[in-house]
Amino acid sequence: MGRLFHEGERYHYNTYRGGKDYNGLGREEEIVKQRIALTAFSIIAPAAFLLTGCAHSRGEMSSSRPRVLIGTELGDILVELYPDRAPITTANFMRYVDEKRFAGASFYRTVTLENQVDSGVKIEVIQGGLGWKESEARLDPIPHETTAETGVRHTDGTISMARNEPGSADSEFFICVGDQPELDFGGKRNRDGQGFAAFGRVIAGLDVVKQIHSGHAEGQMLTPEVRITDVHRARRDVSRE
Repeated sequence: MGRLFHEGERYHYNTYRGGKDYNGLGREEEIVKQRIALTAFSIIAPAAFLLTGCAHSRGEMSSSRPRVLIGTELGDILVELYPDRAPITTANFMRYVDEKRFAGASFYRTVTLENQVDSGVKIEVIQGGLGWKESEARLDPIPHETTAETGVRHTDGTISMARNEPGSADSEFFICVGDQPELDFGGKRNRDGQGFAAFGRVIAGLDVVKQIHSGHAEGQMLTPEVRITDVHRARRDVSRE
């Protein structure tokens, strides 16, 4: 920055020799012009630096977000999680991943527009996890992080936590098929209006999500279930859709 500043001074000095300049202005006017230009530079340059710094910080934040590969017998689903926005929910999910607690898990539920006859507010998701049976792998429930707190909305491909009452989420999760605003805070899918805790999104494998969603089901229960064969942290260089 200092080098450019000095080059700017030398340029303006060279534009007038012997009290005259080559821009059609007198020397005093040229000096005023220089001062205005330098003042503008002193304002704009720091602002540009701050904007560049913000963009760089956002890039660093994105690169620090963990990615998880959910392998299924129908193909892989790659998700990116948001510890910067939903720290409690993300930490809980990553504990299941890192401690291999999803061993034996499956996608067992598909909610479609056709199988919600008793619901006035329809959604489309697939749900997976350890299922309904008791499991020693299941951890204690976690506090509820609403979308009003995190800003993570239930858009197409969002991964979120299944629950009963607020603060009951543990091992069960779902993935949105299409935008599902009624699952956000204030939405009408749950009577308490607290919505569900979204904490990431699918960045590759949405075709697998849709294939699971369209699977054969009795009511909302997939028959057969789609086995989750592996869940692990993914490298940052794994491609996205």
